[in-house]
Amino acid sequence: MTESDTALGYEQARDELVEVVRRLEAGGTSLEESLALWERGEELAQVCRHWLEGARARLDSALAAREAAGDGDGREAGREAGREAGREAGREE
Repeated sequence: MTESDTALGYEQARDELVEVVRRLEAGGTSLEESLALWERGEELAQVCRHWLEGARARLDSALAAREAAGDGDGREAGREAGREAGREAGREE
């Protein structure tokens, strides 16, 4: 990955990758241009993988933290928040 590639967001890299694939599938390019497009596609795919791996790590970390806090699947915390909101609403009337 080049320095400019690391500045690309996931959506930008994905959109450019889609365009590269479209151009390769359409054909009509020289061998040299096709190789350059393929190389660019590989770089963009790596950028996308980097972003997705980072997102997966963040999700795994959040899930692990929730489990460590004993929140399980989050349903009980949601029920308690609903009960608290109901109590607050009852005080306002």
